[in-house]
Amino acid sequence: MNPLVNQDHTHADKLSVLIPVYNEEKTASEIITRVLALGAVVKEVIIVDDGSTDRTAEILRARVANEPKCHFYQQPKNGGKTSAIRRALELATGEIIIIQDADLEYDPAEIPDVIAPILNGFADVAFGSRFLVRKAARVLYFRHYLANMLLTFLSNLLTNRNMTDIETCYKSFRAEVIKPLKLTSKGFGMEVEITALICKTKARTYEVPISYYGRSYEEGKHIDFMDGVAALWYIGYYNLVKPWFGSARRYVRAVNTALEKRAAAEVPAFGGTAIARGEPTVSTGR
Repeated sequence: MNPLVNQDHTHADKLSVLIPVYNEEKTASEIITRVLALGAVVKEVIIVDDGSTDRTAEILRARVANEPKCHFYQQPKNGGKTSAIRRALELATGEIIIIQDADLEYDPAEIPDVIAPILNGFADVAFGSRFLVRKAARVLYFRHYLANMLLTFLSNLLTNRNMTDIETCYKSFRAEVIKPLKLTSKGFGMEVEITALICKTKARTYEVPISYYGRSYEEGKHIDFMDGVAALWYIGYYNLVKPWFGSARRYVRAVNTALEKRAAAEVPAFGGTAIARGEPTVSTGR
């Protein structure tokens, strides 16, 4: 864990962890335990069950019944990850927001490292990259690796950013960067939509290396070939078409205005000592 996040009392109650979940009865309870183990930095855990057909909802209701930081909501039917996150964003109240999948492919113990650039005043957005490997990455599907590389490459061509993993689950933000964004994609399209529209703003974006404990399809992996095809369409749409819409322009203006106000009101701090804006030892997406 990043000691600056874990020990500094000024970071308490800042983080909203959003957990979309669908048919994850084997891991649902454990992911809550691991997130709560992060301690004081967590303000709330918002779990949205996206119409699970197994015992996931039952297990989660029982698990969070006596956890005041946890808030459980159930969608009436399955609408995809984007639908669940759209609902969770409406409910989030933390200063910083991060997305956590419920399948244990991403270890919540690394959340402090992902959000550290934001907490320490360097970033407004921080992604955890599976391709800047720090600890461990399970060896799995080569075609999935190629697909991730292709999608990130195409996205970078259109955003002019040097990102390494736009499809990562670990995306964290200052609340004023993500909450004004009204997600309109479906399925797993939010990964591309969020990346494309945030790159239109002045948000300082960083990547942090993370571990990745991927699952096989036999173990319950959900994403498939058609999700990759949809992502290609979304890359074109959200980079070339959507920015011309009035809603996208209003979003960009709202974020830039909020960030300018923040920059004028505060001085970044690192370990409690005020410093000028600088560059930490993580990859920047700008």
